[in-house]
Amino acid sequence: MSGPSAIRLLVLGAVRMHGRAHGYQVRNDLEFWGANEWSNAKPGSIYHALKQMAKQGLLLAHEVAPSTAGGPPRTEYEVTEQGTEEYFSLLKDSLVAYDQKMDVLSSAIGFIVDLPREEAVALLKKRVEAIEAWRAGVTAHYIPEDGPEQLGHIGEIMHLWVHSADAGAEWTRGLIERIEGGAYTFSGEGEPFVGVLAEDQENPYATDEVHPGDRE
Repeated sequence: MSGPSAIRLLVLGAVRMHGRAHGYQVRNDLEFWGANEWSNAKPGSIYHALKQMAKQGLLLAHEVAPSTAGGPPRTEYEVTEQGTEEYFSLLKDSLVAYDQKMDVLSSAIGFIVDLPREEAVALLKKRVEAIEAWRAGVTAHYIPEDGPEQLGHIGEIMHLWVHSADAGAEWTRGLIERIEGGAYTFSGEGEPFVGVLAEDQENPYATDEVHPGDRE
């Protein structure tokens, strides 16, 4: 997929919220958020992303002692300075990029409060502008008010895209209004909402699928 990567943003964001986290904790958080349902955040993808970003210098891998129950040493990951830059770059791009899969926007909304309130609003306004510019370009050739039948059944494709764009712009404007109205706790405003599980906290949404990477 071109453009921002949902899995990279999700994994960097989850590690960053813990400070240091091993792979299974990251997987557990993403399942707690339901990301395995609305994105490609499956166990294999999560563990691959962790290793890949460690190789790229975005994460620092620490080998830690095995648990008291025994087993091999586990790897804990920590976001590096370069990783933090990548995280915020992905977050901002994902809020503006209207032409990506829904998982990109969903991931960005999950971390939007890591930005200052004014910056989040400014990025969302850019998103609306981009959607409106796309719509203006399309409707220069396709007039939604005339109905899809003008292009035969192929017109339904344009009708779907224009309808989706209009719904996306309307939803974004609503979010902007709520944020401008004081909703949620953004960066620099106090204690943020805690959306991650403590190490010993049970996850009611866990899939219970066993993956070899769980033990690493």
